[in-house]
Amino acid sequence: MKKYIAIDGPAGAGKSTVARKLAQKLGYLYLDTGALYRAVTLYALQHGIDLGDLSQIRDMLSRITISLETNQGLQVFLNGEEVTKTIRSPQVDRSVSKVAEIKMVRDFLRETQRKIALSRPSVVEGRDIGTVILPEADLKIFLTANPETRAHRRWLELREKGDCVDYKSVLKNILERDTIDSSRAHAPLRKANDAIVIDTSFLTIEEVINKIYALAING
Repeated sequence: MKKYIAIDGPAGAGKSTVARKLAQKLGYLYLDTGALYRAVTLYALQHGIDLGDLSQIRDMLSRITISLETNQGLQVFLNGEEVTKTIRSPQVDRSVSKVAEIKMVRDFLRETQRKIALSRPSVVEGRDIGTVILPEADLKIFLTANPETRAHRRWLELREKGDCVDYKSVLKNILERDTIDSSRAHAPLRKANDAIVIDTSFLTIEEVINKIYALAING
């Protein structure tokens, strides 16, 4: 039985849904590390922070407190206010990769992520879990899918929330995030050497979960 499971991959590969449902099936803690970066991004957008000004970023981080609750699914709190839904807005989508490439932000969140992840058996998802945050994970999964499939999934998700966005704009955002995430200087998106790759392009959520569950139980 694997105790710590790391799930990495690009935007729209299905990480959040798969990780959340897998954690429920295993009775493990679920940690979406991207939610922490989204919370920082939301704060930066709300307060007009210049992402090129390190002094502004340092001051911003000194004023941020992020906490998570998992009693009723994953709930994200930014300075005491629940922002679980707000951090999934298109505005945050467009800026989160830029915030996540800032070393000061990554350093600020790294220990918080590790502390939460190692507090109990967990399924942790993000973009640098198997390589940076939880390199000691018992099972490392790298989820991927073609860009068009990932953009379509994100487009449907936004429509269900009432956000009327153009599919081409979502695809453009996905491709831009891929470039930023994979080329950033600090903790770029990449597959850990011992990670198992699962292409979700033509698999259902249940099929992906069952594959990883079998690896967690028997692998």
